[in-house]
Amino acid sequence: MSDFYSKTYNPDVLNCLANLSSDEVFTPPEIANKILDMLPQELFKNKNTTFLDPACKSGVFPREIAKRLLVGLEKEIPNKQKRIDHIFHKQIFGIAITELTSLLSRRSVYCSKYPNSKYSITKFDNAEGNIRFRKTEHTWVGEKCKFCGAAKIGYDRDETLETHAYEFIHSTKPEDFFNMKFDVIIGNPPYQLSDGGDNNEEARNRGGAIPLYHKFVQQAKKLKPRYLTMIIPSRWFAGGRGLDEFRDEMLNDSGISILIDYPISSECFPGVEIKGGVCYFLWERDRNGECIVETVRGSEKSKMKRPLLEKNSDIFIRYNQAISIFRKVNSNEEITFADFVSPQKPFGFRTNFTDIISKGKIKIYANNKIGYLPENYEVENKQALNAWKVYITMAYGAGEDFPHQILNKPFLGEPNTCCTETYLVIGNFKTKAEAENVLSYIRTKFFRFLVLLRKNTQHAAKGVYQFVPIQDFSEPWTDEKLYKKYNLTKDEIAFIESMIRPMEIGGENA
Repeated sequence: MSDFYSKTYNPDVLNCLANLSSDEVFTPPEIANKILDMLPQELFKNKNTTFLDPACKSGVFPREIAKRLLVGLEKEIPNKQKRIDHIFHKQIFGIAITELTSLLSRRSVYCSKYPNSKYSITKFDNAEGNIRFRKTEHTWVGEKCKFCGAAKIGYDRDETLETHAYEFIHSTKPEDFFNMKFDVIIGNPPYQLSDGGDNNEEARNRGGAIPLYHKFVQQAKKLKPRYLTMIIPSRWFAGGRGLDEFRDEMLNDSGISILIDYPISSECFPGVEIKGGVCYFLWERDRNGECIVETVRGSEKSKMKRPLLEKNSDIFIRYNQAISIFRKVNSNEEITFADFVSPQKPFGFRTNFTDIISKGKIKIYANNKIGYLPENYEVENKQALNAWKVYITMAYGAGEDFPHQILNKPFLGEPNTCCTETYLVIGNFKTKAEAENVLSYIRTKFFRFLVLLRKNTQHAAKGVYQFVPIQDFSEPWTDEKLYKKYNLTKDEIAFIESMIRPMEIGGENA
């Protein structure tokens, strides 16, 4: 028993489990310890400090907390078995997300699936110890769960199947779970849940999944711990379905003291790709101040103390090196380029529109197809139909490696052309020259860098252009002209160049 942590977990099976899923990602021990490093370390020297993991999967957080407490309390509780008993009975608590993960977590923490058995390193009088699991049902209001938003069509299922109704967020009184207050709440919650997209077309059109992680953060805050730290997807920085309220709460919360961001998720979770990256944060109940933001990209780390919400921004700007660039551009208070960009479905045609012929008067650009509309076909947005314009796809998977292109290649739209919602329409221009000058602007690294600040998934709707200022389109634009106009330094230019690769001139429907 004296070396149960140093010998039992070698090699560490929890490192292997860390790669199993992109929705319920298991945390590698190395990352768990980096998160624990953010906490005041005197917490681990106090026998009264209490910890809760409300989303136990592998048990890595309770296990690594226990290892620190075993060292920190050595002088106060010299007897090792008494120290172990005190830590596991009085200080560490967990709520498992499934019955399987409850067994896995107990095995990781107590060295036995059943802590009332002879194999457990500390004896409880019940089979779950302080890591509980209660199979919870969704509460249906109409076709949705009122707590998590799950679709009844997908989760009103046989009682033998997992409900994915996670106990911690399916309660109006989470304080009743253990009837105690916690100093620290820590964890890696489930990230998303299918909303029935496999079973109904409406859900598929919405994207097929709803985020869950923010509900764990919000529920944890209701318990008013001294410290809260969780690792979650970074999509909330700028977008994400149903995350507007959460983003506003987080960016205006001066209790967040540290935010560590991994734009490339696999650098945090090896082998797992999470679009937009992942982050973890430290929230302190009794603090009010700016945040230390650290961005990790490979061997490069950037750290800066700053507000989470910049002036005239409604999102979090993740790259510290971008802050000075954003402030310079923003100080001019120019009209936003987003005003030139159409909403989705600019001419009223859905992506799956197929009524296309080989010859006609009005050309239409569809998904991987160019053709013509039948005679007398009604087209919305006649003004754009008859003008010169620019087309660009509404989605573009830029990948995680830098530098990258950010946007698909735009192309010129002549009068009497339209498109399906595969594309967005930029501008209604009187002349071909104006439209071509807009094309020159979009191709600049400067333009696409400002788009990058808002675009953290493949989707590139109107909103991603909000930080891009309008220029005088009676003339063409180059990066050199733009760098000079906004008085960018060599370091600022170098950062843009490191993030954005050149965009070659493409042809029609590029």
